[in-house]
Amino acid sequence: MTTSADPRAELLRLRGSIDNLDAALVHLLAERFKCTEQVGRLKAHAGFPPADPDREAAQIARLRRLSEESGLDPVFAEKILSVIIAEVIRNHEAFAVGSGE
Repeated sequence: MTTSADPRAELLRLRGSIDNLDAALVHLLAERFKCTEQVGRLKAHAGFPPADPDREAAQIARLRRLSEESGLDPVFAEKILSVIIAEVIRNHEAFAVGSGE
């Protein structure tokens, strides 16, 4: 941890970094959902089910491995991915009802 002679300045610097990372996360999620929207439309058009439990399980296992390698709590990472997957499935179900339109 870097310390500064002025703790308030250091706090502002760290919060600035957090703000930048939060913005990056939002942009990455938006890009991810653009891709999953295409998947949802393709699935709906092809008559595939909105959920793919095997794919979801593989992704969760992969994310847990990546989390462990990165020093992030894998339980926390799985919770985040589970929220994302639930939203993706919800979107895919909506496409299925609308026949992928």
